[in-house]
Amino acid sequence: MTSAEIRQSFLDFFHEKKHTIVPSSSLMPDSPNLLFTNAGMNQFVPIFLGDAKCPYTPGRAADTQKCIRAGGKHNDLDDVGLDTYHHTFFEMLGNWSFGDYFKKEAIRWAWELVIGRWKFPANRVYATVYAPSAGDPSEFDQEAYDIWAELFTAAGLDPKVHIVNGNKKDNFWMMGDTGPCGPCSELHVDLTPEGDTKGSLVNMGDARCIEIWNLVFIQFNANPDGTFTPLPAQHVDTGMGFERVTSIIQGTKGFTDFVHAKISNYETDIFRPIFDEIEVLSGKKYGSTLPPADLSAITEQESTDIAFRVIADHIRTLSFAIADGILPGNTDRNYVLRRILRRAVRYGRTLGFHEPFFFKLVDVLTRTMGDVFPELRKKHAHVREVLHMEEEAFNRTLDTGIKKFAGFASASMAAAIEFPDVDATEAAYRRTELQKEFGELSVPEFLRKSLEKFPGSVQKGQPVLFGQWAFELYDTYGFPIDLTELIARERGLGVDRDGFEKLMDRQRERARQAQKKEVISVSSIEAPATKFFGYDSEEIETRVIDVVGIKDKTAVILESSVCYAEMGGQVGDTGLLTHGGESWTISDTRKAGDTWLHFISGPEIPEPGQDVSLVVDCERRSAIERHHTVTHLLHWALHEVVSREATQKGSYVGPEKLTFDFNSAALTPSQVRDIERLVNERILENAVVSWSDVAYGDVKNRADVMQIFGDKYGDRVRVVQIGGAAQRLDGYSMELCGGTHTRATGEIGLFRILGEAAIAAGVRRIEAIAGLEAFDHAVGDAQRIVALAEKLNSPIGELEKKLDAMLAHQKELEKALKAASQREAAAKAKDLLASSTAIGSTPAIIADLGAVDGDTLQAAADALKGQYSGVVVLGGSGNGAVSLVATVSPEFTAKFAAGKIIQAIAPIVGGKGGGRPDQARGGGKDAAKLADALAHARTLLS
Repeated sequence: MTSAEIRQSFLDFFHEKKHTIVPSSSLMPDSPNLLFTNAGMNQFVPIFLGDAKCPYTPGRAADTQKCIRAGGKHNDLDDVGLDTYHHTFFEMLGNWSFGDYFKKEAIRWAWELVIGRWKFPANRVYATVYAPSAGDPSEFDQEAYDIWAELFTAAGLDPKVHIVNGNKKDNFWMMGDTGPCGPCSELHVDLTPEGDTKGSLVNMGDARCIEIWNLVFIQFNANPDGTFTPLPAQHVDTGMGFERVTSIIQGTKGFTDFVHAKISNYETDIFRPIFDEIEVLSGKKYGSTLPPADLSAITEQESTDIAFRVIADHIRTLSFAIADGILPGNTDRNYVLRRILRRAVRYGRTLGFHEPFFFKLVDVLTRTMGDVFPELRKKHAHVREVLHMEEEAFNRTLDTGIKKFAGFASASMAAAIEFPDVDATEAAYRRTELQKEFGELSVPEFLRKSLEKFPGSVQKGQPVLFGQWAFELYDTYGFPIDLTELIARERGLGVDRDGFEKLMDRQRERARQAQKKEVISVSSIEAPATKFFGYDSEEIETRVIDVVGIKDKTAVILESSVCYAEMGGQVGDTGLLTHGGESWTISDTRKAGDTWLHFISGPEIPEPGQDVSLVVDCERRSAIERHHTVTHLLHWALHEVVSREATQKGSYVGPEKLTFDFNSAALTPSQVRDIERLVNERILENAVVSWSDVAYGDVKNRADVMQIFGDKYGDRVRVVQIGGAAQRLDGYSMELCGGTHTRATGEIGLFRILGEAAIAAGVRRIEAIAGLEAFDHAVGDAQRIVALAEKLNSPIGELEKKLDAMLAHQKELEKALKAASQREAAAKAKDLLASSTAIGSTPAIIADLGAVDGDTLQAAADALKGQYSGVVVLGGSGNGAVSLVATVSPEFTAKFAAGKIIQAIAPIVGGKGGGRPDQARGGGKDAAKLADALAHARTLLS
């Protein structure tokens, strides 16, 4: 059976048993304690707890659930790639009963599906049941044992052999320290060639006997005092490893061959299409090898196969997570995704990838899994875009970071050698020599050769990468600590994790202290909440509650206010406070909890208890409102023109301008024009802008009401609506927003986009203006055009033609320069043809072209294509750096790969490089070693 047939047969089986087939829930969990949805039961927790009524009739459900286990309590990340079965993303097939059927049906149906329908050999199947040890909850699960015993006996098998007891650790499931829980019963499959282990490998952590299905019987409630009481309703919660079942069925050729079985989740049609695509992109082949425990002794093929498995696993994790709205970032689950992506990109270097490649695998994943999980098809372009941006950003520092790591690694290895017979200066010199000579070797080889080179030297310990170096790789080059540990492990190095964590703690403390300096004097303020009337009024009679000093400023706390306090991107209002003949200018309004702070200046200070008048700076407020309302229109237009996946990441709304941050690729000039025009069309419609105070629960799950993902909202929220009937929640733009706004879009006036640019990896910013600010800017543009026309002595109507002519002339110059470069390259190629020689049976041109850069080398190599068949390796040392280029004709790539040639010779000149089998580039800094590098290239061909 194919994997698709296996998945569908499971769902069809339980559909026949009157189960409702439900879609997988999102990987974004409802539980705040989870990083990701990590089990099939997550979406049903409210039903188990009695917080939600079961929506299914009868109370039965079945599904295939997307799961991620990376970070937190369940973390398989470090093991991915090193074996046949660990994943960060996997599918969990499950069937559920909510107070309906119980143990008898669950066990009988499991047997019917696995033995009856899928034809697993019954003699290879073992069941486990709960048997308590001293102090464990509940009693022996006799009911489950009896049901299994009946089934094994009917199959002619001995229940005493095929039913294995397990204690609380293996066979008792708990949701937490308290709450629903119960015994569980698992199915294990003996995969040994003879299949006669008689249950001795069950629960022994042996890959030759794999658990495939866990049947959990939720029948107790765990109480805070440690006791267990029966639940009023009994439930069934099962989970089957989809990838594991597929690996057994396909790896044994439908249970016909256990002698030559290749039981691996990666040897299935789940992963094969991804492997095929990686092979096409990299030119390398997957060999199904597994690495030794000591990764420093790994072979090239083993290293390649680890990379295949890691990349194939990680593209599934990243693609499904992003499709569910979880983006790579710097905190919590978002950082976990960024770590996983960077791990995949680093493994790409093992396969010769130096340009973005990872995002390209989204296509094959969508083709193979998009029918089962339609969100992949729907979000396909968005997923590719996010991965491409993240990959591109990390690529810029990865090579530098790897080079830095190599230096740290060689220094760490050298630090493990002591020279008791020399002074400190000589010892330092010797360590430097060891780094230069043996720094690229694994730890065991480095230590062996070092002790041979300097007799009398001793090893003082196992080399460990210092914590400050691991921290520098994290802080400067974006290397997550587990990525550093992974690279170190491949060299045989340890990592001072404690030292790293201490430095991380210091950085976090510095960040906390910096934050405290900003808010400590504000957070200590104790005052009642300010009543805000600024949505409907611009002035108010109020009373002074208190006057406080904050750093070198004075702030007045009022009983009520019409000044908006800075929040959600909108800046605070300014205004005027008066009492009798005295007045104070309000320069800013901010919040301390629910208290408004009005920062004032004036010769005197108001007295607490005084009655005062407060008026907002109406002209400034109006400019802010125009910019805030048009921000909502901009957000709407961005979704219309670009994508609804262009998610808001921040904003600034002031009187002089607005900025809007969002995740997206760069917008095209056409998209910017379309957004600007669409917003101005909506302004001309003069649609009503209204707002409603509603219960958050009423709008929480409405896709047409925009809310900032990750923000926390109270029980009541304010929805700002543009268009539709006022306060009916039927507008074309609706957002949760506490800011102030115009009453209609026509009040905004003109809208202009000033610019669109990147501000961070994957994050863009639009800067725009509206109203009089936009008018003034348009007038300024017109004046600048007039001045430019005068300088060019051209009428404004002819200005565009004159500029076009200048640009055309510039292009002609560039074209002539390129032609001259090509002629020079062709001349060099002609000279190079004369220098061709045969190395063994391979025609080769290996030459130093002198003081030229990499582009000139590439042009010369390109000029040889079509004229020459063989291997070409060129070097140059222009601009103070060494450049290397290698090309291999198609008929020779099976024997020599350009990428491997560059990888072998670039370190000689103190650099790195790589590429495809037919084309590769590299470089370095040591021009004096260029001749040595080219000489080594000749030896590679001999």
